[in-house]
Amino acid sequence: MTRPSDTRGGVRASTVPSAYRRFWADVGERFPDLGGAASTRYYSENERRLFAEHFPPLRGLRVFKSDLWDEAKNTRILAWAGRQGARVYGIDISEPTVSEARAAFDREPLRGAVADVRELPFRDASFDAVYSMGTIEHVRDPERALQELARVLKPGGRAIVGVPNRYDPFLRPLLAAALQALGLYAYGYEKSFSRRALRQMLERAGLEVVAETAILFIPGWLRMLDLACHVRCRPLSALTGALVWPFVFLDRHLPAVRRHGYLLATVATKPGREVPFHTPAVHN
Repeated sequence: MTRPSDTRGGVRASTVPSAYRRFWADVGERFPDLGGAASTRYYSENERRLFAEHFPPLRGLRVFKSDLWDEAKNTRILAWAGRQGARVYGIDISEPTVSEARAAFDREPLRGAVADVRELPFRDASFDAVYSMGTIEHVRDPERALQELARVLKPGGRAIVGVPNRYDPFLRPLLAAALQALGLYAYGYEKSFSRRALRQMLERAGLEVVAETAILFIPGWLRMLDLACHVRCRPLSALTGALVWPFVFLDRHLPAVRRHGYLLATVATKPGREVPFHTPAVHN
């Protein structure tokens, strides 16, 4: 059984800048819960579709997630996977986030650890599936993070990696960059990527890209506004929920728009035994 104690070296305090650890610890302690907002429900629906379309049946599958922010504050996607029978694992740089994430699990416990995505405390080829959504864009060396994700994935296993879409039609990267420059962005450093750049990074990590899509076809400002109203002025969330609904409708009934979501989602496999699971072809 893979446990956090089955280390390959682990993360030593000296390998992670103290300011980085303090920032994310503070986020884990102080950031409000975003669960229940209309845009969060949309996010959760998108994530569940990704799992259904690109991972094998979850029962008995060993699934690893590269951060536990969603489990503590957002969509609870890994807790949902646990309820489908998956054996769920995850790490986060923030100890408060790990502690809070564990509370989201009932039937299938979370096997979580405090660690950095660039130095995972798990043995090679430990997991059938790896899910990383909105993680590697927050580190300065995302290629190292992808190498670690590829290392812990079993040959023939599947990885879904999501990052901000540099060519988001609603220009969310510009909004995030402006907020970062003003010191107002709640998630610290963040970088966006083109679909091609993400594909190339995955290939350099030794993975083979088999499908490319995206999630959250919605303006970034609307997602932020919806969350702000949900947290600070709940009566107004009915209005923002109504504004979110057309994007949910388009996502459900016009699948072509999904490719233009503000989070790219690229599916890759690790060379090895063939996985008996079909995925759509890669689109250029």
